[in-house]
Amino acid sequence: MRHQAVSGRAGVRAAVALAVTFPGRPAVAESEPVATLVDVRLHRTGVIAGLIYVLLGVLWTWAAGASPLLIGWFVAVAIAGAFVPGEANQVSLARAYLAAPAFVYALAGQFAFLAVAVALAGLTDLVDGTVARRFAHPSNFGGGLDPVVDGLFVGALAIGLALGGAFPLWLALVVVARYLLPALGGGLLIMLGRRPELRHTLTGQVSTVLILFLVGGICLLRGLHQDSSGLASAAVVVIPLATLATFVHLAWASRRAVGVAEPG
Repeated sequence: MRHQAVSGRAGVRAAVALAVTFPGRPAVAESEPVATLVDVRLHRTGVIAGLIYVLLGVLWTWAAGASPLLIGWFVAVAIAGAFVPGEANQVSLARAYLAAPAFVYALAGQFAFLAVAVALAGLTDLVDGTVARRFAHPSNFGGGLDPVVDGLFVGALAIGLALGGAFPLWLALVVVARYLLPALGGGLLIMLGRRPELRHTLTGQVSTVLILFLVGGICLLRGLHQDSSGLASAAVVVIPLATLATFVHLAWASRRAVGVAEPG
């Protein structure tokens, strides 16, 4: 994660999978708050990375025999990514691009390829912080971007598995809700004219790790033609509990400080 404030006047506000506090209010986490205003402009790094990702996406679509409509997803992510600063954030965005292959492989039950996609996504999560430090561009914007792309990737993975019959649909919807509801809450605060500052939450980070471990483990075992019923049974219990713990944390933090919401 990157933890240095981002400056800028004109901006958009990221409010996903993070705690939110307001200036002058009591803090609800130990880390420093993250400014939610960032410059909105094209970045050369984002444009170049987007072109590379789209090219790779087109090649994958052709090689995998996937629907050409998926190219639209790669283009859409590339357009959004062109406004995202920093090399490390472009590494994080790889998980948003990988959401399309993950969905396709999960839907088709191609678990070996799906395990590779999950492994690549996990690798980008490990590498982005290192890249940020290497290029001396650590930022809290990156910390806000991480849970967004995590939600896109894990959501696509879970829905694909559910539609493919390898994962309970209700559990996939719990995974989607884990990321969607905090995002909607943060967006509502912004629409109400609030100016939230973002903080990472322990429950949010733990729940993401557990979801990736359990869902990724199921994919890996199925790809190796091994019994995954144990992990599947654990997922049915652990994922809802982890999601509930995240939401309870948010409600508790909001109760501690009036007007404070904390998307985890």
